Amino acid sequence: MALASLLFISQLAIAQKVEFEEFDLDNGLHVIMHKDNTAPVVITSVMYDVGGKDGDRQRTGFAHFFEHLLFEGSENIGRGEFMKIIPANGGTFNANTSQDRTYYYEIFPSNKLELGLWLESERMLHPVIDQIGVDTQNEVVKEEKRQSYDNRPYGGLLKTIGENLFDAHPYKDQNIGLMEHLDAATLEEFNAFFHKYYVPNNAVLVVAGDIDYAKTKSMVTDYFSAVKKGPDVVRDFPMETPITETKKAVEYDKNIQIPAIIAAYRLPGQSTREAYVLDMISSYLSGGKSSVLYKKLIDEKKEALTVQAVNLGQVDYNIFALFALPLGDVSLETLLADMDEEILKMQNELISERDYEKLLNQFENDFVNSNSSVAGIASSLATYYLLYGDVNIINNQLDVYRSITREEIQSVAKKYLSPNQRVEIQYLPKTEDQ
Repeated sequence: MALASLLFISQLAIAQKVEFEEFDLDNGLHVIMHKDNTAPVVITSVMYDVGGKDGDRQRTGFAHFFEHLLFEGSENIGRGEFMKIIPANGGTFNANTSQDRTYYYEIFPSNKLELGLWLESERMLHPVIDQIGVDTQNEVVKEEKRQSYDNRPYGGLLKTIGENLFDAHPYKDQNIGLMEHLDAATLEEFNAFFHKYYVPNNAVLVVAGDIDYAKTKSMVTDYFSAVKKGPDVVRDFPMETPITETKKAVEYDKNIQIPAIIAAYRLPGQSTREAYVLDMISSYLSGGKSSVLYKKLIDEKKEALTVQAVNLGQVDYNIFALFALPLGDVSLETLLADMDEEILKMQNELISERDYEKLLNQFENDFVNSNSSVAGIASSLATYYLLYGDVNIINNQLDVYRSITREEIQSVAKKYLSPNQRVEIQYLPKTEDQ
């Protein structure tokens, strides 16, 4: 890339600095406000520090279940009305759950800010959690599981990786949970889960967009101060024993015709410096058509239909995984050997200056794009505060990537990406015999 283009991207990244203000309510709710008056749009969002890893291991999937359940209604919002009120006022909404957190948000015209705050305060203050809502959402979750996991090609990949990579930590359990756990759960158990995790001191509220700081702070205080503080959430998850010998597994999927090979590593959590280095390694290996694995396995040797290196960020442990689908009669062993060859090169020699500069360009572009929308900024502010413990990462993350050297990339590859530190999974088509 030309020097002029590099300078342009760097200057754009600097210009995209995100300004914000923070405050806390007496009940422990942390609030982050970001003002952007370029468009008459506002987002109200709440991220709760609860995900698939939390709760009784005989009641998995509760956090994902609550992602749905807390749209049922409240003492002041009739059943099913939550999802009617928002579009009727020109808004959109969604929610999602990971192993570590649950995120709800609404995007409205800025003159509907108060409505967005009221809706989220209702969700937190007094939702209706009754048997009708539980039964309704139980069927919704079961249908989601059928469509997204049970009947979807390669839908069981992440489940298989989790089960084989983790022995003790609750990351071993699928985020959506087991349906028999949800079927067996009582209404009292659902209410207890809510009162433990969906409390203001276990959440962050982000208001971003066309706002006035003083007026927004006043409205937030009015709507959320009445929510009672809950007990502090204490987590004491078991640590995993390091993998020192290659583990092998075989999994079958009735929805596929082409087998897959996966090599998965359990690595330091997403807030560590090493996780940032592994982000760069995954991009170097498979970030686009000019990446080393794509060029080698797809363009040159024509051995693979697809190939990926993924660094999945999580709070306690990241999952780094190599994945490939063979073309024709190419064996899974051949694909794995060819991927290992590229990792071995990284361990034995520095990546080229040209490839290193290309990586930096990619991360500068990603940084600019992540801050290019109010919705993206709101999500990042919540994530960096709640899961990383430093909201300022939204502005200085790029500096971390820029500070990573080629020598550091080599060192981390040597430390973490050897065959004796992983699980190798053959993911195969299921026949009538299996």
